[in-house]
Amino acid sequence: MLRVLFALLAGLFGAALLHLVIILSLPHFTGKDAATRVAMEGDFYKFYLLGATDDSAGLSNDDPYVRTAVCSFDVEEHPVRLTARGNVPFWSVALFDDASNEVFSMNDRTSVGGALDILVGTPIQLTELRKALPPALQKTILVETQRSEGYAVLRTLAPQPSFNKAANDFLAQAGCDEFSEDSN
Repeated sequence: MLRVLFALLAGLFGAALLHLVIILSLPHFTGKDAATRVAMEGDFYKFYLLGATDDSAGLSNDDPYVRTAVCSFDVEEHPVRLTARGNVPFWSVALFDDASNEVFSMNDRTSVGGALDILVGTPIQLTELRKALPPALQKTILVETQRSEGYAVLRTLAPQPSFNKAANDFLAQAGCDEFSEDSN
């Protein structure tokens, strides 16, 4: 009797575990995970402003006081530099790998001079850069990522309609560019 009870409990536990694994892995296999949707916005290395309704990738910005832009990138060949400047009341950025794991985040309060200036790269790329850091990167925050592909989510506040232009300009002028020492 005890063996039957043990077998029954082991079967139930195994079935529950299998269902949990299937449910959690479903977004990866359906192409509906966040990284896939951000990549569907368009070309890599460009911020795309999200609207109030779902776009063709299924992404939208549902907070009326926040403006959001997303950018896909790949650091396999070169690091990526994220930049933004502007007169907005608040901004934040979050970096995710292609498995949608958060790698890094910060906001204007923790930045140098209130501007966004981040260089994302592999540990090897950033180690090489640190050996002879170019003057253009002296105030840049260096962020290491283990996976080559990822995406950035940049947000800013527009708490009143008078802030809309500044918020949209801030996001429209944000940079998500491949970095090479030759270009800087």
